[in-house]
Amino acid sequence: MVISFQPPKDIPLHEILPSEPLLLMGAGPVPIPHAVAQANGVVINHLGETMNRVIDRVKIMGKYAFQTESDKIMGIAGPSSAAMEMGITNLLWAGRKALILKNGTFSGRMGDMASAVGADITILEAGEKASISAEMVEAALKKNTYDVVTMVQGETSCGVWNRDLPDITRLCRQYGALTIVDAVCTLSTMPLEMDNWQIDVAISGGQKGISTIPGVSLIAFSKNAWQTIENRKTKRVHWCLDALKAYSFWGDHKYHYTAPVPGILAMHEALRLICAETLEERFYRHHTSSMALQKGITAMGLKLFVEEPHRLNAVVAIDMPDGISADGVRKTMAEKFHVEISGAFGLNIIRVGQMGEQCRSHNLFKTLYAMGMGFRREGYSLNVSEGMAEMEKRLTEDPNRLVT
Repeated sequence: MVISFQPPKDIPLHEILPSEPLLLMGAGPVPIPHAVAQANGVVINHLGETMNRVIDRVKIMGKYAFQTESDKIMGIAGPSSAAMEMGITNLLWAGRKALILKNGTFSGRMGDMASAVGADITILEAGEKASISAEMVEAALKKNTYDVVTMVQGETSCGVWNRDLPDITRLCRQYGALTIVDAVCTLSTMPLEMDNWQIDVAISGGQKGISTIPGVSLIAFSKNAWQTIENRKTKRVHWCLDALKAYSFWGDHKYHYTAPVPGILAMHEALRLICAETLEERFYRHHTSSMALQKGITAMGLKLFVEEPHRLNAVVAIDMPDGISADGVRKTMAEKFHVEISGAFGLNIIRVGQMGEQCRSHNLFKTLYAMGMGFRREGYSLNVSEGMAEMEKRLTEDPNRLVT
């Protein structure tokens, strides 16, 4: 028996997509450079000399991005949550203990993954809109022994920055705990020094600071973490995310599964652009761009969700005034000005990304103007011109280092 159905009309994709692409200024994905988009349109054999050369170069450039001497760097055919899952499921299993440092949705997700493989988890959570201090972590480490401590450098869901991260990861090494750090929105947007800070596992997604396509992520393991994986006696719960199996491809150029070739080629180009710009220049561009946007937002008459000492620059969270619809503001921005920003996970905020190609002057001015008009349409008056002027002032403070 053949099941009949009414197939959709024969409409090409370009007729389904909007006539003018939206400027992606939310919490990810972000706009990608032309070279990255071009690389994503290429398919080659996933095994062979050409791919081997690409893989080797991705690892070398990944070492620079993560600031590590470790060669245990791999790309993953999946989102950053898949990289997160690889790190957690290879280092945790039944009988192991994990301390989960929670600031919001994504740091909490690591706790869900840890408990799913049978680990005994303890949640350490800071107050709302606050980062977790090194003192809080040391108190927990003195009280109990943990095999693994998980944390985010920046909590994408609410815009909180764990500014004590270097002290926390060094403390964990001192107390014998391995660390897993979510650098999904922070890798290449702000300093992250894997070796110097004694981080054991660092993960990142391609679709944020790295500025490549969604669906391909990066992970790096320290020597200590890798030894734990190699010495593990219990069976691993994953096949695709088994780090030892994955490294047969990323380390020895042997078959594991069919790699996402266009995604890896795009990752290569994105990392190449990071290396060409240099991390120092990239950090300056991101910091200057985000601070200019923040100054423009507040000068316009809005309030930022997180206080400056705990505020993440990569994802800027904005308080919604009482009675104003976040969905309405976002709809006006998208439909009238072709700018898309993010809502939130149960919080009354909107979020603007400052990662990779989002940190360009022309994107900032278009976004701030669209936001101002979106609020005005919802009946909330803002001084848009004051916001634009303040943002321009910040962007042009150093005429020799303009954010272009």
